[in-house]
Amino acid sequence: MSVTKPLPHDTALEHVTGRARYVDDIPAPADCLHLCFGLSAVAAGTITGMDLDSVRQAPGVVAVLTAEDLPHANDVSPSAHDEPLLADGTVHYVGQPVFLVVADSHLAARKAAALGKVQVAEDTPILTIEDALAADSRFEDGPRIYAKGDVDDALAAAPHRLTGRLDMGGQEHFYLEGQVALAMPGESDMVVHSSSQHPTEIQHKVAEALGVPFHGVRVEVRRMGGGFGGKESQGNALAVACAVAAQVTGRPCKMRYDRDDDFIITGKRHDARVDYDAGFDDQGRIRAVDFTHYFRCGWAMDLSLPVADRAMLHADNAYDLPHARITSHRLKTNTQSATAFRGFGGPQGMVGIERVMDHIAHRLGLDPATVRARNYYPSALSICEQKKPGTTPYGMAVTDFILDGMTEKLLADCDYQARRAAVADWNAANPILKKGIAFSPVKFGISFTLTQLNQAGALVQIYSDGSVLINHGGTEMGQGLFQKVAQVAATTLGVARDAIRPSATATDKVPNTSATAASSGSDLNGMAVRDACLKLRARLCDHLGDADAVFEDGTVRSKGRAMSFADLAQDAWAARVSLSATGFYATPDIAWDRIKGQGRPFYYFAYGASVSEVVIDTLTGENRTLRVDILHDCGTSLNPALDLGQIEGGYVQGAGWLTTEELVWDDAGRLRTHAPTTYKIPACSDRPDVFNVALWDAPNPADTIYRSKAVGEPPFMHGISTFLALSDAVAACGPHYPDLQAPATAEEVWRAVARAQGSETG
Repeated sequence: MSVTKPLPHDTALEHVTGRARYVDDIPAPADCLHLCFGLSAVAAGTITGMDLDSVRQAPGVVAVLTAEDLPHANDVSPSAHDEPLLADGTVHYVGQPVFLVVADSHLAARKAAALGKVQVAEDTPILTIEDALAADSRFEDGPRIYAKGDVDDALAAAPHRLTGRLDMGGQEHFYLEGQVALAMPGESDMVVHSSSQHPTEIQHKVAEALGVPFHGVRVEVRRMGGGFGGKESQGNALAVACAVAAQVTGRPCKMRYDRDDDFIITGKRHDARVDYDAGFDDQGRIRAVDFTHYFRCGWAMDLSLPVADRAMLHADNAYDLPHARITSHRLKTNTQSATAFRGFGGPQGMVGIERVMDHIAHRLGLDPATVRARNYYPSALSICEQKKPGTTPYGMAVTDFILDGMTEKLLADCDYQARRAAVADWNAANPILKKGIAFSPVKFGISFTLTQLNQAGALVQIYSDGSVLINHGGTEMGQGLFQKVAQVAATTLGVARDAIRPSATATDKVPNTSATAASSGSDLNGMAVRDACLKLRARLCDHLGDADAVFEDGTVRSKGRAMSFADLAQDAWAARVSLSATGFYATPDIAWDRIKGQGRPFYYFAYGASVSEVVIDTLTGENRTLRVDILHDCGTSLNPALDLGQIEGGYVQGAGWLTTEELVWDDAGRLRTHAPTTYKIPACSDRPDVFNVALWDAPNPADTIYRSKAVGEPPFMHGISTFLALSDAVAACGPHYPDLQAPATAEEVWRAVARAQGSETG
């Protein structure tokens, strides 16, 4: 059986040898043109004039387009039609595309774009959460509220009560391959190669911009060099620009951002603020909690509403809250339009409740791991023993909870209690270097919260030599999706993995696809491919006249005889049996009303737990992560090697968000951290000296692809344990709660040390 085997990435060799072809590697035709945007230099205002003569006269320039020159729709938004490709009279952030240069080389286009002069009557920009609240600048008429129980009365009756605030910065995706697209006009369609997680959305936006039906645009994505949500909607502008320019000029057109432009133009993870008011008892059990979320969404809606919704849906994380209220403000600012990022709002909501747990433990002088476990949902085992399941603040019963057992195993395996005592001894003996250790759990819901996106299609073709070609709607961005789905096909057909070839994702092979996002890639596309393979197996069984034929190890056994799968394919072809089938899958048992905040938005939950140990220098705030232990739930893993890689990478990216990665805008709305020199993602030297990752091996109780669980987004939240460990280290510096904010850069750690010590300057 191919599934469950730890096979390497299907193109690992091509990656390390440089033979893997990305969009920028596709040989461009000799007459290919190159594009570059001219960008707004101010954050808010009305365009009063544009002098583009010097741009048009620059060497190599073929055309210069403004909003007035666009033939059809001027929109690249994923949802609300509020994001013009080129500014239509008003500018909304520094870096907004205002005009488009088409030239005979990439360098010529960039040099010409810098010559444009755009006159703007400037307005006062709205840049911060506080600015937006003062101006009542938002994307919905008022805040959205999800609630359970009677929060106000329960807070008033609680034995203990505390309040606090946590600020969380945004995050740059920093995919290795930047945004890029290539459009080639064909005889009857426009062919677009795009580094995109959502080929169907690219198809739709290009078709709108060209004024053609969807079938007039073919989008192909072989692979991306990373996406992390940043290529779910942010690639629309490049693809549309290339397609429009190709239609206007009749020539192929290509566009890629350099790293600075990518930073300045594209959206980030939403930065956010969480205010909390929690009531609890002497044991640390929460009686009630009242959260207020403030999300800085940027200038256009993009995906901000579902991102902020998911933060609300994960405000409980692993905890059964008897009374809870989550109020969410979605604020409009003159900054890049914040967008999807791994976890899709879930991390922001989860960090909020983990701060509350940490704060409660500090107030009561209890072990934070103990406080967390006391607030867990009832376990799946206890539910089987007639205990009632807990319900989330949005009314979903949690029937598959396994964190109690996972927590017990992880804390025992990593020797948590002894290490916690050793940390206390260290801190008592060392006045300058302080250590911290922390545990945090993860409960992450799996499904798109927009119900209709929970579907997938596939096309599987068996050739007469027994080789198999599969197409599906998922995109490969380095996560190993193609390998996993190929393993599914091999297992279902009973052939060797080498008999299967995954083909590039293309809108003319599988239509109407959802984005590869929400950790859904293997769940949805694996099931669709399996459905197609089962149809083909059924046809082959009908041909054999044996419904019980066994397909295994490249051999088919039927009625006492055996033949190779290849021989059966040849025989079936000769008998005129169709060897091509489409497959389809729609996630069952989900229903969600986002306005009421009630329903079952998730098919199941993925779980995980982690422990981090850190050390800080109290004089400078510099810090190191010494050890990380992770136990993560992948159900019955389709591919343990790939899943371990996703867990390790997810942790590092999550820890980076909460520690080193800091986005800084100045008072004029200009992003100052727009290159690797000023924006620090974790490097190899930042990895923990000891890094232990293990899989919790238990089949998914939900009927998923071979009982596996999604693994793309849930591991990101393991980085929270490192943030909490830093807070634990800072708390050893004085009697006061350190109130550590995120990202916990060296400067912020130093300030928190001062707060713990009671310094006014902290």
